[in-house]
Amino acid sequence: MMRIIFVVWVAVAAAAFTSASAAPAPPSPKPPNILFVLIDDMGYGDLSCFGGQSAKTRNIDKLASEGVRFTQFYVNSPICSPSRVALTTGQYPNRWRITSYLAKRDEDKERGIADWLDPTAPTLARALQRAGYHTAHVGKWHMGGQRDVTDAPAISSYGFDTSVTNFEGLGPRILGRFDKLNHVPTAMSAKFAGEADVQWVERHKVSEKFVDRAIAEMDAAAKQNKPFFVNLWPDDVHSPCQAPPNNRGDGSPAAQYVGVLNELDRQLGRAFDHIRDNAKLRDNTIILLCSDNGQEPGLGTSGGLRGSKGQLYEGGIRSPLIVWSPSRVESKGTTNGKTVLAAMDLAPSLLSIAQIAPSSDVKFDGVDMSKTLLAQGQPDRGQPVMWVRPPDRPGPKNNLPDLAIRDGKWKLLVDRDGSQPELFNIVADEQESKNLAQENLGLVKQLTERVIAWDKDTSK
Repeated sequence: MMRIIFVVWVAVAAAAFTSASAAPAPPSPKPPNILFVLIDDMGYGDLSCFGGQSAKTRNIDKLASEGVRFTQFYVNSPICSPSRVALTTGQYPNRWRITSYLAKRDEDKERGIADWLDPTAPTLARALQRAGYHTAHVGKWHMGGQRDVTDAPAISSYGFDTSVTNFEGLGPRILGRFDKLNHVPTAMSAKFAGEADVQWVERHKVSEKFVDRAIAEMDAAAKQNKPFFVNLWPDDVHSPCQAPPNNRGDGSPAAQYVGVLNELDRQLGRAFDHIRDNAKLRDNTIILLCSDNGQEPGLGTSGGLRGSKGQLYEGGIRSPLIVWSPSRVESKGTTNGKTVLAAMDLAPSLLSIAQIAPSSDVKFDGVDMSKTLLAQGQPDRGQPVMWVRPPDRPGPKNNLPDLAIRDGKWKLLVDRDGSQPELFNIVADEQESKNLAQENLGLVKQLTERVIAWDKDTSK
């Protein structure tokens, strides 16, 4: 009898083991929706949650309180077009001959830069599109199609299913009408006057229309049963600023800037609430928010950092970064003030979070920092970040350094010929007030050689 029981027990155990070993693995998490908000020309210290005192950015502050703030995040250029290239490609923008803002052909040629981003460049959108995402670009593009460059590749060439932009891109546009503040050349208004697919609205309502479109793209993805990747890149708070009539303060440019940022925050809040109020979106969406470069002088604030737009000092290249994802961010309402992050890190990091392998021929300059973005630790980046100054900023007669490198706690700024080095312990001296070059000649030599070699390699 005991033998029979034992045999039966063995048979049952074996069946259970076979059943367990044959059971399918648990399903992989759904690919996350991604909303990427890129504010234009906003200073590091403008948001209330980054110490700003003038604007009331309640909706962005709420996003930060539910997510994670990064205070050591850098864009890869202190000016719009190259900064956007790095965010789009995961690579240094100088590899694509874009080191300043794209303008008219003759101006681009004079400055030695391309008229548009080469469509063969790797893009985050294309990788996501191939993996089944609905992809949409909404807002400022400025990587081709600006001014008299009318033969640039369409935005769809870079992996977007649909797009709407402003005057610095091709395709459907939303353009702003200015009132008495108008100093946009009449020729620009005339250029688009008879063009199809152009929607004209009061300048202070442009971001509202962009947010409307972004929400429509999220809904379109849901109808297709696809995850979405939506660039929501408003052209606020770029000058000239025209705030709503009831939010202009004394009417000065600085007051108008604050009014525009207040209104932008209000409009972005609608996009954030659209996601929060839908359980399916809330539980599987990542929102990222940052600025493309520092503030224009006289508008906004760097929060005490040295420099502004166009410069390689911290005020030109350091940006606020907020990452929100209730189901993925582990330590909500926290701040990472330790880990250095770069804009070109976002593409490989988001692909990693979405469990999408990039094409075998893609070599990112950015680093996979996905665990950092999701507040799963504060590791060192492991690689330095380097910059080249826009060749035209702030002008041909200046004494600003050409190159910069941040490696750990050290930041070096130097000219291309190795002269005029400025070395800062950027952790202890965020204001870059004490040049330590003379006390650390060996380190200066090492960092100088590295950044000059990088400049030559990426500028071929």
